[in-house]
Amino acid sequence: MFNQTMIILAKIGVAFCTFFLAFILCYLVIAFVFSRITINDEKEYSCGDILIFLSTNGVHTDIVVPVHHPLCNWSSFLDASHCVIPQHNASYISFGWGDKGFYLDTPTWSDLTFSTAYKAAFGLSTSAMHVTWFENRPDTNESMKKIYVTEQEYRQLCAYIRESFQTHNNKPLHIHTTANYGNNDAFYDAHRTYSLLFTCNTWTNSALKKSGQKAALWTPFDKGIFYHYR
Repeated sequence: MFNQTMIILAKIGVAFCTFFLAFILCYLVIAFVFSRITINDEKEYSCGDILIFLSTNGVHTDIVVPVHHPLCNWSSFLDASHCVIPQHNASYISFGWGDKGFYLDTPTWSDLTFSTAYKAAFGLSTSAMHVTWFENRPDTNESMKKIYVTEQEYRQLCAYIRESFQTHNNKPLHIHTTANYGNNDAFYDAHRTYSLLFTCNTWTNSALKKSGQKAALWTPFDKGIFYHYR
């Protein structure tokens, strides 16, 4: 009886591992294929008068825009004093969206717990906006691509970013935390939930699509976005 039980459990374990590996393989294949399909294929990213940036740290992507512009003054929406050191002289600001647990509880990959990863993968956690202020214009390199957008496209981009914030009385909900990445950033509560189908990079990719820029059909990875900005 004991041997039969062990055999059954072993078969269940093998079936589960097979299903899990097949799921991961399908996920990666679909992500690869969909990330190679270009949205707004005819768009030239040197077309327009407003300079924005697309950045990556190798895993996570951000959108970088001017702090002050006639179409959108971010200093009137966000409080630069929320940073460890107030950033009132900043000229550029970056926006990233992601899982709140990843942002606040996982400063390094070694701090990642099964609970945080599980909740993030299956949309069981909340999300946050990560905002970083920069005094100077970013330098372009392989991880920082510049894009010129038109006024209409910039309006659409700014609207998408603003709508990602949870607000009260039209002000973003600041998250009081000591988990800042540096002296010039802050976190805010955001809409939507992170999952395997909608990651931090999916958010950035959607921002590009909403503003008429080149983007992947769908991608959960930063490389799926940067493939279109080589």
